[in-house]
Amino acid sequence: MIRECKSVRNEYGKTLVELGKVNKNIVVLDADLSCSTQTKQFAKEFPQRFFNVGIAEQDLMTTAAGLACTGKIPFVSTFAMFASGRAWEQIRNTICYSNLNVKIAATHGGITVGEDGASHQALEDISLMRSIPNMVVIVPADAEETKQAVKFAASYKGPVYIRIARTNLPDIFDGNYVFDVNKARIIKEGKDITLITNGETLAETIDCDKILSDKGISAEIINVPVVKPLDGKTIIKSAQKTNSVITIENHSVIGGLGSAVCELLSGEYPVKVHRIGTNDKFGQSGNAKELMAFYGLNAEKLAEKITGLIK
Repeated sequence: MIRECKSVRNEYGKTLVELGKVNKNIVVLDADLSCSTQTKQFAKEFPQRFFNVGIAEQDLMTTAAGLACTGKIPFVSTFAMFASGRAWEQIRNTICYSNLNVKIAATHGGITVGEDGASHQALEDISLMRSIPNMVVIVPADAEETKQAVKFAASYKGPVYIRIARTNLPDIFDGNYVFDVNKARIIKEGKDITLITNGETLAETIDCDKILSDKGISAEIINVPVVKPLDGKTIIKSAQKTNSVITIENHSVIGGLGSAVCELLSGEYPVKVHRIGTNDKFGQSGNAKELMAFYGLNAEKLAEKITGLIK
């Protein structure tokens, strides 16, 4: 059941404070965006353990790497576009090559960055991050999943990339939810088609399913918060049941969740897969909801597309 909407960025900030109170080795770094990323909450509570590196994302990552070498657990935040793009070489060669214990929690991913436009809309970040050895890649769908993903990252030894949405998201999970880095979760069972999604598009997919059900289409919905390592077992089992798979993501269709699913199934259980996302195009400035509709990622557009594919 989907309930009220919450700021996942605020949940990230709150969780950092919670972690900081129990683990003095947690430190937080930001690239002069602490109000937007909500790391300002940690800065207020633990000013001696917060570092504003400024608008210097390469320095942000290498500074975090240095802190990790001293036994600290650095959480690094900036917009996803700049974390994954501008600092990619530092993440690859300094953090991941040495398998350092750095957590990159990047906000403002996807088309829903909205009015900031194409220059700030990271539509390639999942592709960039999952291509690097040693990197774990997580895309939470709501506040609860974000909180648990951040707590997992703090306990995990090694690099982690968490993509945190700019928009407020409806509650999907409650306190009974348990995040498992090795498991995808079947949200709803079905027999006609498998819908695989994560992040902001999970809520849209759940709403889309209501429309599909009215049309007599039985969809199985799988939430895949962890794009790497991918839970192949759950995906393959569902594909074997429905023999038809559609991936849905607020990301380019190239290199993201859809590509990961295609790579898996092509080798293990070849089946028709259709990827829904942004189609090898840059974003544009606009209201987040309007952009989701324009790029075919809201519930109504998804239902229209999926119905057409089935026919």
